[in-house]
Amino acid sequence: MSDAPAINAPAISVVLPAHNEVSLLGSTVTNIATALDERGLEYEILVVENGSRDGTLRLARLLAAQLERIRVLTLPIGDYGAALEAGFRAARGSVVVDFDVDYYDLTFLDQALGRLASGGCDVVVASKRAPGARDSRPLYRRFVTLVFTSLLTRLFEMPVSDAHGMKAMRRQPLVETVERCRMTRSLFDVELVLRADRAGIAVTE
Repeated sequence: MSDAPAINAPAISVVLPAHNEVSLLGSTVTNIATALDERGLEYEILVVENGSRDGTLRLARLLAAQLERIRVLTLPIGDYGAALEAGFRAARGSVVVDFDVDYYDLTFLDQALGRLASGGCDVVVASKRAPGARDSRPLYRRFVTLVFTSLLTRLFEMPVSDAHGMKAMRRQPLVETVERCRMTRSLFDVELVLRADRAGIAVTE
């Protein structure tokens, strides 16, 4: 459910799932809002608190009280995929972007907006396995990602090298795709990308 009143539809909606993120949420929201203000973009930031036990919800509500472009949604259990889905459903921007509280990249946003504006795609995925990407995770995690994504590519012809991570999407085709998704947690990202591709929505990385 949402804690904030409706605001005029913005150009960009940033969805931020937040589970026990009280130590980082304030700086992340402030940094993203400052960067979007500097770019002159009309935006909203949707903080989707889910099952936190550390004061994340209270902090999110304080931020929303101080910054008019912040909206807060809250879910009773910790579920990253469910939080993304709730944020995507509530988003009103023409473009919807999802960031993590502990990882966001405005350079990706700039590049993704350029690609979306060119008209060649509807979804841009920041893949950790794309050519030129720098993946600093431990080797075993990179290996797990390689195996998992290779299986998805072989079995389902996934159109990108990694479905997880930041995304920027046109809202209009996104809405119907989200409605059809059934998976939660980490599989929500995968189902979203696969369903978008099956529906003829252009996905790139």
